[in-house]
Amino acid sequence: MRNIKKCLRLKFEVDLSHEKIGRALQLSKGVVSKYIKAARDTGIEWPAAALLDEVALGTALVPAARIVHTRGDRVLPDVITLNRELRRKGVTLQLLLEEYNAAHPDLPTYRYTQFVEHYRSYTRTLKRSMRQQHRAGEKLFIDYAGPTLPVIDAATGEIHPAHIFVAALGASNYTYACATPGETQVGWLTALSQALSYFGDVPEMIVPDNPRALVARPDRYEPGLNRAALECARHYGAIMLPARPRSWIDWCAARTEW
Repeated sequence: MRNIKKCLRLKFEVDLSHEKIGRALQLSKGVVSKYIKAARDTGIEWPAAALLDEVALGTALVPAARIVHTRGDRVLPDVITLNRELRRKGVTLQLLLEEYNAAHPDLPTYRYTQFVEHYRSYTRTLKRSMRQQHRAGEKLFIDYAGPTLPVIDAATGEIHPAHIFVAALGASNYTYACATPGETQVGWLTALSQALSYFGDVPEMIVPDNPRALVARPDRYEPGLNRAALECARHYGAIMLPARPRSWIDWCAARTEW
């Protein structure tokens, strides 16, 4: 639904072709045509549509949006929409639960546990595009995850952003997380050292994303580490192998939520 308003604006205000709108919003030409036709059929013009929120606009234009599916006396969450929205930065199941409850104020809804169970039951039916086999102790995946968190300095009252470092073992998914002031070389290597101390051992391979703080020579197939990263790997007797572009994203997509 978030794309409906953008689609109408690009058509009626900017006057782009359906093909250009589709490329801009990553929609098919058919979907763009459907939104434009629905707006014309219902008589909704752009100045008026701009004043509506996404839910109201979607309900007005897409008949399926008016359908409320229930099980017993409770409204079922739209698991397909949940799965799509969770790909957006900063979106969590807790946030989507609040939106689900707000969308049905006069109807009984599920609480968090059952809400999540409905979503996870749906995700178990999805086909995975890639399956990775991990040996115990072979790989440790490291990266910074999600948006920053505000941290208040107790002495001065200043608010500083904290970056969340996450390390996860490939076979067990055993996870360590900590906050650092930034995603600098010092932040990466200090957090990695703390993670290895926490796990009490060193894996054969350490797999970071392709961070500029650790990679001196970016390359799609053989990225080159900088001197500090090489010395760190040598100190721990491990191999540090940066992931190829998008490899970390693909790996995360095949895991459950942290």
